[in-house]
Amino acid sequence: MDRERIYKTMRNAGAGTIAMGIVIGTVGLTVGIISIVTGAILLRRRSEIEF
Repeated sequence: MDRERIYKTMRNAGAGTIAMGIVIGTVGLTVGIISIVTGAILLRRRSEIEF
């Protein structure tokens, strides 16, 4: 009985960790792409920026 609970807990923890890793990877990739696009736009318009 106890081994079964331990197995289920480990299975759920493993599945949760995999899901969290996928979400974090997706968010990181999205933020990276947005940062690159924003930087490219700023570099393209740098002649229009005056201080």
